[in-house]
Amino acid sequence: MSLDKILSISGKPGLYELKAQTRSGFVAESLADGKKLSVSIQNNVSILSEIAIYTFTEEVPLREIFKRIQEKENGEKAISHKESKNKLEAYFSEVLPDYDEDRVYVSDMKKVIQWYNILQAKGITDFEEPEEVTSDEEE
Repeated sequence: MSLDKILSISGKPGLYELKAQTRSGFVAESLADGKKLSVSIQNNVSILSEIAIYTFTEEVPLREIFKRIQEKENGEKAISHKESKNKLEAYFSEVLPDYDEDRVYVSDMKKVIQWYNILQAKGITDFEEPEEVTSDEEE
């Protein structure tokens, strides 16, 4: 499963998998407990593949940060997102040394680490960029 189908829904804890589209929104399934819910198009929804973290030079895609955490932890679980502010900042600076301290808050770090741990626990560990399908076959 790619990050293109994984969602974060504002006001709802955890991550969700996009299951189907409906006329008024879509159906998502919680990665935590498997419960399905109908989500309106009026909800604030973020697709993980579209999220990036600010650095001093560019924006780094979330999949790249997940890959760096995975390499640092040898594919195992990361630290808890409930660690102290200082521990989270130290950990995040090891993973992404040039992150912009003025624009990346501790709450953002907590989300990234929590999301990584959820995905790792579910066995969703392929954070590579999906390959583009070329249209050479159509000719």
